[in-house]
Amino acid sequence: MGNLNIQLLKRVCEAAGAPGFEQRIRKIIQEEIRSLVDDAWTDNLGNLIALKKGTNNPEGYKVMVAAHMDEIGFIVTHIDDNGFVRFHPLGGFDPKTLVAQRVIVHGRKDLLGVMSSKPVHVMSAEERTKAPQLTDFFIDLGMSKKEVERLVKPGDPITRERELVEIGECVNCKSLDNRASVFVLIEALRQINSLPYDLYAVFTVQEEVGLRGASVATHALAPDFGIALDVTVAYDLPGSKPHEQITSLGQGAAIKIMDQSVICDYRMVDYLQKTAEKHAIKWQTEILTGGGTDTASLQRMGKRGSIAGAISIPTRHLHQVIEMAHKEDLQQCITLLVRALEEIDTFNWEHA
Repeated sequence: MGNLNIQLLKRVCEAAGAPGFEQRIRKIIQEEIRSLVDDAWTDNLGNLIALKKGTNNPEGYKVMVAAHMDEIGFIVTHIDDNGFVRFHPLGGFDPKTLVAQRVIVHGRKDLLGVMSSKPVHVMSAEERTKAPQLTDFFIDLGMSKKEVERLVKPGDPITRERELVEIGECVNCKSLDNRASVFVLIEALRQINSLPYDLYAVFTVQEEVGLRGASVATHALAPDFGIALDVTVAYDLPGSKPHEQITSLGQGAAIKIMDQSVICDYRMVDYLQKTAEKHAIKWQTEILTGGGTDTASLQRMGKRGSIAGAISIPTRHLHQVIEMAHKEDLQQCITLLVRALEEIDTFNWEHA
């Protein structure tokens, strides 16, 4: 299946890019795709849109592939009298995952800080049994209020600090959601030989706070076909029951049937499954009963709607700094995307 470019994956995962503050990751992507596409531009919202022209397209069909480049993060809301930073989440967090974590506050310069809360030594018996709340946490920058205020102000973004490592057959890092999909889309652009239809590869913004970038880009481009790339739950863990697992690591690319925001077009599901079978690409079904992705915007925000579906990357420990994906699954997702884009004109899209 080929060797993954782990250095590129590491670079895109570790880059900062909270919702609404995607400048750094966007710059990295721009550098990577410049020589791989015919044109690229950034829209007013911040989506990076890359066009790779088709060679057999008298009808002017458009295919849009979306991978959101933002990561869950925080925003500074207050600096108290002792220099501790209060924050508001940008995206969904399970508060218990914030315990004992390092973060980076992106002020006048990047500042390393630690998430902290009340020490266990001074908690009451009742407090020790309660689940933590987001409001229990603050960020300690190790500085006085005067020094913090010189470098940080309300409105500055905050991201989580964690490097990518290889663990067994897997990669592990913060922000595999959704930088793993950014990586898949970049590598697919690199591997595509020729396309029948015009491809718009869109690296979207602000997905984690409401699919905002994809909604704007889809409305502007009005694609005929849409494929979203995102991670999905792999609950193949101790204590899970088979019907709860959604996907499993190492079992291949996940082809989405539905999530909480979308029921994928049955034609796109059929096409992706048949393409995987044709090329001996390992795949599995995804039915995600909670959470949504850019697929929803791709399907219904264009002027005529689109025939939309999604390829998902099975990922354990989502929305934590220890997200884990299997290297073979990443490769299978790249291959499936490439083959699906190259052969999209061969399928009977009119079948009922």
